[in-house]
Amino acid sequence: MSSLVNIGFGNIVNLEKMTAIIGPESAPAKRMVKKAKSEGFCIDGTHGRKAKSVIVMENGSIVLSSLAPETLMARIEHYQIQSGRNSDAEY
Repeated sequence: MSSLVNIGFGNIVNLEKMTAIIGPESAPAKRMVKKAKSEGFCIDGTHGRKAKSVIVMENGSIVLSSLAPETLMARIEHYQIQSGRNSDAEY
C-alpha cells in the first residue's frame, strides 16, 4: 500500500516517490521550477496561492505546495507515527 500525504487543498502525494522538499526562494529552486514548467513536469498544487514548498519527485517532476516544508514534514511525521513506521525512514 502506498504512503500518501496531503500537501494542501486535498492534493495527495506518494511519500515513497518523494526525493526532496525544498523552499522555493533560492535561485536554483526557481530555475528548477521554471524548467519543469516549460517542460511540462511541474504540478501546481497551490490553488493560486504562493508556493512555499517545492517537492521533487523521483521521476524528476516537481510538485508545488502552498504549505511550508516544516508543515509538510510535520504531516509526514504524523503519518509515520500513525502507521507505525520508523521516524528515521528516508522521507
